Amino acid sequence: MNETIIHLEGINPVDFYGINNAKLEILKRSYPEVKISARGSAIKLLGNKKDREDLEEKIKQIIQLLERFGKVSDTTVENLCNTGEEVVGNFGMVEMNEDVIVYGANGHVVKSRTENQRKLVSAAEKNDIVFAIGPAGTGKTYTAVALAVRALKNKLVKKIILTRPAVEAGENLGFLPGDLKEKIDPYLRPLYDALEDMIPMDKLQFYMTNRVIEVAPLAFMRGRTLDNAFIILDEAQNTTELQLKMLLTRIGPNAKLIITGDLTQIDLPKYQRSGLFKALDLLNNIQGISIIRLNESDVVRHRLVKMIIQAYDKDPSKKTENTNSETPKNENNEK
Repeated sequence: MNETIIHLEGINPVDFYGINNAKLEILKRSYPEVKISARGSAIKLLGNKKDREDLEEKIKQIIQLLERFGKVSDTTVENLCNTGEEVVGNFGMVEMNEDVIVYGANGHVVKSRTENQRKLVSAAEKNDIVFAIGPAGTGKTYTAVALAVRALKNKLVKKIILTRPAVEAGENLGFLPGDLKEKIDPYLRPLYDALEDMIPMDKLQFYMTNRVIEVAPLAFMRGRTLDNAFIILDEAQNTTELQLKMLLTRIGPNAKLIITGDLTQIDLPKYQRSGLFKALDLLNNIQGISIIRLNESDVVRHRLVKMIIQAYDKDPSKKTENTNSETPKNENNEK
């Protein structure tokens, strides 16, 4: 009697087996001619070739659904086993519409919520490099991370690389204790927060341990070729011209890059010009590069954030306060 072994890599066994092994029992009842033994993340199938291959295909479909939606109902498993059909209504998902980008941890639905966020999603699907420029709270980073997670789940890329410059926001933190990871983690916390919303914690740990997802300071990108990857540069307004050029020239085959930035919150020293201005100016008309601009109408945080942004925009002294900023020649570009 031949056997097949399936490993649940990156999948929480509890999500697959179900509460009290309910889903596993459904598989056993549906395939009585196959002996199914499960230990940890390994499933062993013993039986004739036809039944084993059929059951293996069903198991792979369940794994794909878990990777895509984060959860699968017992009813869905029964439908797969009995009819072989995937019935969307039985997934237990809250929403299924074109605005949904990805289903996150615990069935959390991540979707584009404003018109410019939809433009960002569309631009990322059509272009390999996208600039997402806008004020705080407009969902630039969150949407970009959701697009990266979707690409990874759909196996369009092999890894996600999230990076940002380690620049302090107008204050000197001085000496930070700990090893290198502990020193840089505070700068990268917003990226971790977004990932934790979209990927179950155990699976996220698996991805990060196996370097499927990398979160690193921008300085660590020098000398690398980033291929088969979805790359996000966050807080790009705090990069110098050389730093941004360095990252732009890192991308390799089958790579996508989203660059997010807020031109009103530059934390570089007064004498240092943000490299984001020059990049937006020089790359404005290159085919395959898109620039999406978000504004206060896209704010999805607290309702007061929109009013705060509007108040600061009306401040007549803001132009004289920030000497390292200037207005790019072209204000709007979407290719």
